[in-house]
Amino acid sequence: MIRSLLFMVLIILVSCTPDYKKYEKSFDIPLIHDNEKLRLLGEYDALINLNTDYYRKADEIGYQEGKALCYMNLARINISTENYQKADVLFNQAEGILKHSKSNLHQAIFYNNYSKLNAEMHNLNKSLEYNSSALDYIKRIDESPLKKELLSEIYTNRAAYLDLNKQPNKSLPYLREAQLVNESRRLNVIFGEHYVWFEQRLDSAEIYLRKVVDDPDKEKAMDIDALTAHTILAECYIWDKQYDKAEKNLERALEIDKKTRDVYTYYTKYIYNDFKWLYKERNDDAKAYFYLQTFADAKHKTTAALLATINQDMESFINETKKDAKRHDDKIRWVILLSGICFSVLGIYAWRIIDLLKKKKGTLKTETEKLKARVEDNQQDEILELAKKNDPEFFNRFKESYPHFIISLFTINPNLEVSELTFCAMLKLHFTSKEIATYTLIQHRTVQQKKYRIRKKLNIPTEMDIYQFFDNLG
Repeated sequence: MIRSLLFMVLIILVSCTPDYKKYEKSFDIPLIHDNEKLRLLGEYDALINLNTDYYRKADEIGYQEGKALCYMNLARINISTENYQKADVLFNQAEGILKHSKSNLHQAIFYNNYSKLNAEMHNLNKSLEYNSSALDYIKRIDESPLKKELLSEIYTNRAAYLDLNKQPNKSLPYLREAQLVNESRRLNVIFGEHYVWFEQRLDSAEIYLRKVVDDPDKEKAMDIDALTAHTILAECYIWDKQYDKAEKNLERALEIDKKTRDVYTYYTKYIYNDFKWLYKERNDDAKAYFYLQTFADAKHKTTAALLATINQDMESFINETKKDAKRHDDKIRWVILLSGICFSVLGIYAWRIIDLLKKKKGTLKTETEKLKARVEDNQQDEILELAKKNDPEFFNRFKESYPHFIISLFTINPNLEVSELTFCAMLKLHFTSKEIATYTLIQHRTVQQKKYRIRKKLNIPTEMDIYQFFDNLG
C-alpha cells in the first residue's frame, strides 16, 4: 500500500516539473515571435489574449518556464505604458517561477527584459548589471534556435544603456557585436540614434535609419521601429537644416503613432517635442505652441481612460493566474496528503516549512514596501529630469505627485497663472536661482524678479526664507 502511494506521489511531482527543452520549439519560439510581432504593431488586446491562451496551455502541461514567459511579456507592455510598478510585480512573479529553474535560456530572457525596466526607471547602473547577467546566461547555452537573436538583442540593449549612461565610446563595439550575430531593424534604429546624438555623424545615421523607413513590408512600415526611425531621421534632418524632409518624417511618425498609441502611450510627446524644435528653428513659435497645446489636451483626455482599459485587460490575465494558483494549491495539498500517509514522521518537518513560509511572507511584505519607496524615488528623479530639460510635461507630472501643494497655492491666491505655478514647483523642488535661470533659459535677474512677485502674490513675509515657506506648504 505504502509503495503504491509513494509511486503516485512521484508521478505527480514529475508531472509538475517537465523538461523545459522539450517545449522550446513547440511553446517558447511561437510565443516569443508572435508576441514580438503584436508588440511592434501595437496590437494590445491581441497580445493580452495571446499570453492568456499560452498561460493556460503552460498550466495544462505543467510548464513553469512557459508561465514565466507570459509574465515577462505582459511586464514589457506595462513598461511601454510607463506603469513601472505593475511591471515590477509581474517580473517578480516570473523571477519566483525561475528561481529554481535550470534553464539558462529563460534566465537570459528574464535578465534581458528586467534590465529594460531599470533603464526606463533611469537605474542605468542596475540595467547594465542585469544586462551582464543576461549575457552570462546566454553564453552558457550550447545550442538554441533563440540564442542568435537573443544574444544580438542583449548586445544592442547594452549599447543603448551605455549611450544613455554617457559612455558612447564604449557602446559602438557592442553594436558591432550585435550586427555580427544578427542584424535587426531595432539594431539599425539604435545605430542611427547613436550616430545622430552621440557622434553627430548625420550621413552615417541616415544610412541605417533608411534601412528601416524604406522597408517595403506594409506591416513593418507601421510598427514601433518605423515610428522611432522616422522620428530620429527627422531629428537628423533638423540638425542638417533640411526642414521640409524633417517635417515629412515627423508627419509620418504621427501617422504610425496613431496606430501604436494604445501600447506606446508615452511616445507622442517625443514627436511633438521634435515639432517644437523644428518650428523653433523655422522661427514659427506660434505653430510650435499649437502642436504642444494640442498634445497636452489630447493626453489629458485620453491617458486616464487608456490606462483604465489596460488595467482592466491586465486584471483578466491576473484572474487567470489566480485560478492556476488555486489548482496548483489543490495539487500540493494532495501531494502533502499522500506523503503524510506514507511518511507521517515528516509532519513536524512540514510544520516547520509552513512556519518558514509565513516568515518569508512577512519578509516579502517588507520588500514590497521598500520597492514602493524606490518607485516613488524614481518618480521624483524623473520630475527633476523633466524640470532640467524644461520639458512641458514637467508641471503635469509635478501636479500628480504634489496635488495638495497646488491646492494650497490656489487657496492663498486663486489667480495664479500656470507659469507662476511652474515657478513655485521649481522652488518647491529646491532649485537654486542659478539653476532655474539655466534650465528655463532666462537671466538670473529675471528669476529674482519672479521671486519678488511670488512673495507679493502669496504674502510671504520678507524675513521668511522662500524655500522654507514652500517646504511648509502642502
